[in-house]
Amino acid sequence: MTSADRPATRLATRLSFLVAGFGIACWAPLVPFAKERLAVDDAILGLLLLSLGIGSVIAMLATGILSARYGSKPIIIAGGLGLALVLPLLAIVGSPMTLALVLLAFGAALGSIDVAVNIHAVEVERAAGRPLMSGFHALFSIGGFAGSAVMTILLSFHLGPLASTLICSVLMLIAMGLAWPRLLRSTQAKEGPLFVLPHGIVLLLALLAAITFLVEGAILDWGALLVIGAGLVGEAHGGIGYIVFSIAMTAGRLGGDAVVARVGDRATLVWGSLLAVAGFAVLLLAPSAAVAMTGFLLIGLGASNLVPVLFRRSATQTAMPVGLAVAAITTAGYAGILVGPAGIGFVAHAGGLPMAFWMLAALMCLVTLSARVVTAKSSEARHGKP
Repeated sequence: MTSADRPATRLATRLSFLVAGFGIACWAPLVPFAKERLAVDDAILGLLLLSLGIGSVIAMLATGILSARYGSKPIIIAGGLGLALVLPLLAIVGSPMTLALVLLAFGAALGSIDVAVNIHAVEVERAAGRPLMSGFHALFSIGGFAGSAVMTILLSFHLGPLASTLICSVLMLIAMGLAWPRLLRSTQAKEGPLFVLPHGIVLLLALLAAITFLVEGAILDWGALLVIGAGLVGEAHGGIGYIVFSIAMTAGRLGGDAVVARVGDRATLVWGSLLAVAGFAVLLLAPSAAVAMTGFLLIGLGASNLVPVLFRRSATQTAMPVGLAVAAITTAGYAGILVGPAGIGFVAHAGGLPMAFWMLAALMCLVTLSARVVTAKSSEARHGKP
């Protein structure tokens, strides 16, 4: 059996995170081509894209159950291969119903690898005895940048959607081929319940994950509209804020393991969430575009290591099996991304977009207030205390 504390195992974990980020990012540049090919309007396209989220959530719930019995390795492999094999189909499907079914399968592959690789990462980090989770999550972000960039470059060379996706699929298959023999076998395969309703500290971890993912989704979907509406930038430059946020989040995660090792999980949650809250204040009170970009920078840096810490804490609780806990946290996070931005829209309609963003800052304060409970409960569980 492959040791959990080996460079090869850590490499396999990083490659799996990279594939997950790369795969979903490859789909984004294909959306305009799919809309044109199928001749659908925005409303129909929105419904079709919902299939991706539905497939992801269903697979996440199933992955928690399957990983509790069979371990994370076969699910990581199936999810990674699924992304690579289904991606080219997204470039050729010829009807809305077919696209919905293919997106459902693509979402299922993404959801399964997302949960399984986090379960795997928890085991690898625990064996190493030092923080690794932030670095693992940074590879997902880097994969997102790489996938979007590679697909965009290939399409700009007029290779066409099918040829471009085939090249990207080959790259993912190579990465999965390198990871395959180095992944742990049966990292969480234990006798025990296959399903447990989230409860206790896991519910709090899931709630905090949903809040953090909601912030990320809101910056993606609404950040540009916020600064454009405030008259700080023109429409052509509205996306710069999300670019700054993404770079800050990736940089924060690349250095996050060293920070967490020095200050600990509790301080990371407290100061990271407070930094994000300060970023919201700077963004919402900004008198100029440069100050607003500073706000995006602070939010990205502050939020960068919150989710990795929450996943790490799932490994130290005893309320439910680790695999099921990770699945619950991941599913809650996706709910924050998928459902949350729509809620932001309702709040913005009622009281304006700035009010909605102040609400996000208030929700982030819950992470600050919960830091002591999260770390204390997890520490008690680790030491066998009730």
